[in-house]
Amino acid sequence: MDTLSVLREVDDLDQPAVPEMAPRQGRPASVFERVLDRLARSPYPRAILLYLVIRTASVQLLDLLAARRGAALTDRLTAWDGQWYLRLAVHGYADLPGTLDAARQPYSDAPMAFFPLYPKLVGGAMWLGFDVVTAALLVSVLGGLVLACGLIRIGRAVSPERGDRTGLLLVALWAGAPMAIVFSMAYTEAVFCAFAVWALVGVLERRWLLAGLCAFGAGLSRSTAVVLVAVVVVAALIAVFRRTEKRRWALAGAVIAPLGVAGYLGFVAYRTGSWTGWQDIELRGWNTEFDFGAETADSVLSRLTGDESVFSTLTVLFLLGAVALAVVAVVIRLPWPLTLYGVGVLLLAIGTRGLPDAKIRFILPAFPVLIPIAIGLSKRRTVTAVAAAAAWVVLGAWFSAHALTAWRYAI
Repeated sequence: MDTLSVLREVDDLDQPAVPEMAPRQGRPASVFERVLDRLARSPYPRAILLYLVIRTASVQLLDLLAARRGAALTDRLTAWDGQWYLRLAVHGYADLPGTLDAARQPYSDAPMAFFPLYPKLVGGAMWLGFDVVTAALLVSVLGGLVLACGLIRIGRAVSPERGDRTGLLLVALWAGAPMAIVFSMAYTEAVFCAFAVWALVGVLERRWLLAGLCAFGAGLSRSTAVVLVAVVVVAALIAVFRRTEKRRWALAGAVIAPLGVAGYLGFVAYRTGSWTGWQDIELRGWNTEFDFGAETADSVLSRLTGDESVFSTLTVLFLLGAVALAVVAVVIRLPWPLTLYGVGVLLLAIGTRGLPDAKIRFILPAFPVLIPIAIGLSKRRTVTAVAAAAAWVVLGAWFSAHALTAWRYAI
């Protein structure tokens, strides 16, 4: 494996060639001018700006609703699991004080329910001089910017003729989705989704080392990574058995991908003395376990037939809408790694018992279900596409803000 092969494998900035800036006043364009010209033509700065505008507007709406209820914005952005991650970043797993289970009894193993990468990244930002809250929110923001850039590459893969337009619409739809507020919170979603998007970019572009390393990082972020790892490993092994040019790299990606999630689950198993240690912690600490969707089905039925709030009804409708979009993704034949990943995340979220009001957050990483909408809007007039995306963002921002200010267990 020579140096040139390594550079080609990890290069994730493969873009169409851009003509050099025309000479000005008889002299060649400077390096700085060429960089500016390339940035002006690149969709990545537009994706970053679009993501930041949507997320900033969503946070501002949350601030407005929180103020009406006498709550501080930072309290909302660090609520619930966010407090666990802040404490883990400061104290670590061994010295975390006051850990309790679902019955409010002392439970020293409870912190191990949370995967280690995010608090470690927060700790790294604290080492640079940031306080723990600023560090946590900064890590989430940076993760969101990385995932926004990855969505551009996904757009190119699924819609070559309108790739960047589709990608930008996908950025808008995902950044403004219901419960996308977690991308701006002290939560793992932004970091995990950044790894997930780029892992799938690696699979689609046959950059197996990129796919394997990103799956590895995702596996240290959330348990949902088991779906992503399965997709990467299957795709890589197919490439190996087909004896493609990059089969050595494909094999390396297949080996690296599961090490993150398997390594952490193995660590928890060792610490607890049980092969199902992590699942045991989830059950005792949060009453969460895989029940093949029994609780979800009961919750959906009761809310559709009972006198429920608008928020509860919308939660069910969004969940059913995600399932319908997954079917559409299959019908229009999206690349199978995207479809398999999206469907797998949906099935994992639907099939897990515990916190039914939080299902919308749990399905948020299943971004491929939004691809059919992005493709459809990319074929419409710009005014139509912008209006539809804006309406979706407004609805998602309200839903997110309402969840954090008026609903107790929606996240």
